[in-house]
Amino acid sequence: MRVVIAGAGSVGSSIARELLGNKHEILLIDEKPEVIGRSGLKGAKWLIGDACELTTLKDARLEEADVVVSATGDDKVNLVVSLLAKSEFGVGRTVGRVNNPKNDWMFDDSWGVDVAVNTPRLMTALVEEAVEIGDLVRLLTLQTGVSSIVEFTVPQDSPLVGGTISSIHLPEDCAVVAVLRDDSPITPSPDDVVEGGDEMFFLAAIAAEDELRAALSARGQQDDAEE
Repeated sequence: MRVVIAGAGSVGSSIARELLGNKHEILLIDEKPEVIGRSGLKGAKWLIGDACELTTLKDARLEEADVVVSATGDDKVNLVVSLLAKSEFGVGRTVGRVNNPKNDWMFDDSWGVDVAVNTPRLMTALVEEAVEIGDLVRLLTLQTGVSSIVEFTVPQDSPLVGGTISSIHLPEDCAVVAVLRDDSPITPSPDDVVEGGDEMFFLAAIAAEDELRAALSARGQQDDAEE
């Protein structure tokens, strides 16, 4: 896979290092020539230039990239690079780094961003995921503003315990994609029985998250029983 990364700072370099370890072809774009010497990224290709300039992106042969990652510390740059990658070069997948959470709403398909990575929000989600049992925690936004991956840790006293996954009345735009039990991942099937402590991961439309939260809570189960 050919990946072009705009921004060779700590974030861009870390991404490149991981991808190089997985044998992908990496090109990094940065305005500062000195980043090459301090990066220590063996096997990476480099292009010194402004990633917001069409000429630079043409030199990078962006049309041949499978993925473009905008990882600079400037949200404006990340948005422009994503938009150009999509609109001018037809790149199949773009990933944009969100530095300021207030700008998160702009990182969507209207700006050419397929996946927005909001580091502060992700860290918050991971903290909440570790301590919030019995509530829904959004871990990652996909196709920004459309769908997300959310996690729910089943309390020991939840009415879900002992029932099957198929008995959970999920909203139409939600699906169970994985269950983590005793540190082991499970591919869920409709007949699997829910256990206390299960970490359930859902792919859900963001608009359906509140309905999903109600379906997984005691209140949601009680409402169904009354009906």
